[in-house]
Amino acid sequence: MKRVICKLFYTISILFIGSGLYAQSLDQAKKMYNEGQYEEAKPAFERLVKQAPNNSSYNQWYGVCCYETGDLETAEKHLLVAAKRKVQESFRYLAELYYKTYRFEESAEMFEEYIDILAGKNQPVETFETRLDQANNAARMLDKVEDVEIIDSVVVDKRKFLAVYPLSEESGRLMSYSDFFKNEKVILSSVYMNQRGDKIYYARETNDNQLCLFNQSKLLEEWGDEKQLPMNINSEGNENFPFVLSDGVTIYYASTGNGSLGGYDLFVTRYTSNSDTYLTPEQLGMPFNSPANDYMLVIDEGKNLGWFVSDRFQPEGKVCVYLFIPNTNKARIESEDLDLKRSRALITAISDSWKEEGNYNELIELAYAEVSSGINEVKKDFEFIVNDNTIYYTLEEIKSPEARNQYEKVVALRKQITEQQEKLEGLRQSYTTGNAARKDQLRATILQAESLLEGLLVQPRELEKKARNTEINFLKLNR
Repeated sequence: MKRVICKLFYTISILFIGSGLYAQSLDQAKKMYNEGQYEEAKPAFERLVKQAPNNSSYNQWYGVCCYETGDLETAEKHLLVAAKRKVQESFRYLAELYYKTYRFEESAEMFEEYIDILAGKNQPVETFETRLDQANNAARMLDKVEDVEIIDSVVVDKRKFLAVYPLSEESGRLMSYSDFFKNEKVILSSVYMNQRGDKIYYARETNDNQLCLFNQSKLLEEWGDEKQLPMNINSEGNENFPFVLSDGVTIYYASTGNGSLGGYDLFVTRYTSNSDTYLTPEQLGMPFNSPANDYMLVIDEGKNLGWFVSDRFQPEGKVCVYLFIPNTNKARIESEDLDLKRSRALITAISDSWKEEGNYNELIELAYAEVSSGINEVKKDFEFIVNDNTIYYTLEEIKSPEARNQYEKVVALRKQITEQQEKLEGLRQSYTTGNAARKDQLRATILQAESLLEGLLVQPRELEKKARNTEINFLKLNR
């Protein structure tokens, strides 16, 4: 009898001690979890999940630890267990996990669930409504991923990526902000200088510590006349890394605002001289943009090659510079295979974008070769016939300041006409594919756009005639 009592006492003692150790282990794990020490907390929660596989809290905590330490596959498995039992934060983490792995439609569904839970508890939802918009926007981008040939890539230090941009002379120059302005403060920003060396575009901090885009012109060998680009470009986020095409009006840049998918996204806009402003920025699609930071898109028109930077898949302090062939017609990947689109959008392997007949060795050599501007090549922005003996191809060739001003308006009008024609074509396509309600909505807009285009079409001809007569008179007087 005494032996039985001793055995019972021993068993109870073990249970009591075991219970104490278990409680201590759980408390320690929760403390580390709440302090963000997920790697340290992870083993304890893994043991607890094995002991109680259906415990929603254990699955939630372990799933979050897996997510935060990069084990996304295991994280999803356990967060789904917690989500089935309506654990609030499991929906947020699943939404972020699906977003990170380009399962954007599933991400949007989880964000919607999470927002409903928050709204039911009268908790703020604005942040996650923004994330929901990002997920929906990313899903649309993934459906229209561009068929871009990415022919090379190189991983470099984040602060030295500009060294991998060997531009031809006609494409201008890129420099770091700190080097150009002799600024001791290290700012991850760049300066673009045009081919003539008389205009620069750059980003700098404003009084509210926000990066905004500016430009300056060179006046009598001195830089000055600093202008901040308008607020339809400079958003509520940071704007950085500008690059201007040789036309002087098309600007690529990076922004953390304007509906960015996360971090910096790439955008393009165009300057209109007749209104001295910029068109509404257009967000580039995938694979250029991603939930990571994507920036410094450059197109060297002389080489017909482009570069951009991304920190997707990269460790802290490193970025990948991708070399690509510009896709002028923005051809999309024509496939219903979502996994294929996802892989191409992610840039899982650059060889996936290569064409069977493609031979990229010469292009890669050209990309990193120094190419001087064609000295004997005639620059032709347009063809302005003044008389039988005189034809101008650039504004600088026009002798009369008045005629030059008139013809500059002709150039601006022609660009505006092209933009209006493209806009009208887009409206007509939307009308063709839209339902009855959409067609009713578009009808008045199309009529208005047609009327505007009709009014624009007659203007360049009259202005060109005035410019021609003005230039002819000027030439006669200054023989």
